Amino acid sequence: MTDELRGLLRESAEAHLPDRARMLARVERGTARPGAARGPRDRARTGTLTWPKIVLATLATAGTLTASALTVVAVVHTPDPPRQPAAVAPSAVDRTPPPTAGSRTEDGPLWADGSVDPHSNTYWAQSNVTLKTRKPLTALVVELRIALTAGVKDTGSWRTLPAEDFELSAREEGGFLVYRWTLKPGRNVPSGEHVFAGQYDHATGGRDAKDDAYRIDAAVAGEGGAAVWGGFA
Repeated sequence: MTDELRGLLRESAEAHLPDRARMLARVERGTARPGAARGPRDRARTGTLTWPKIVLATLATAGTLTASALTVVAVVHTPDPPRQPAAVAPSAVDRTPPPTAGSRTEDGPLWADGSVDPHSNTYWAQSNVTLKTRKPLTALVVELRIALTAGVKDTGSWRTLPAEDFELSAREEGGFLVYRWTLKPGRNVPSGEHVFAGQYDHATGGRDAKDDAYRIDAAVAGEGGAAVWGGFA
């Protein structure tokens, strides 16, 4: 390729947006200069080699300019910092495992007690958890744990508050038959006395309730959380 052709290609590259028609005209003028006449073989070689080189050089120049433009845009535009996920509100009731010993029957406006119902008999029993609150509750979880002594099997449960206000589960967990009443979101427990009871079969004879336990966790309207727990000894 002659020095003049290289100069023409350099001018086209510097223009950023090459004008193909103008560039071809410049190339033709350059190849038509005096003394540049060639034989058929030379013209054939020029037709097959020179134009592909010109086209490839033009494309390479355009590609380089495009890549440079993209690099500039990437440097100038700083992406927005990633958004932090929205903070998750903590549960209204902090569920912690019931204590294995001791009791706390009063906390703030809450008071509670556990007892075996006097109507229990030699093969069936009912355990009652009595809750008293001096203020309305916006969240409540009542858990009754019956030790899996011989023959213990769930036969039902009830509560004095509306059934539709609670989610109820009764399952065996870690050596206990566990009844759990959870107040549904948006529901409230009024001030007053409320009872939660679990019913179960057991082996014939007297049953010792010394390992049974209960726990109550609540959110008191306008005051925060409170918790009480105890046993049935």
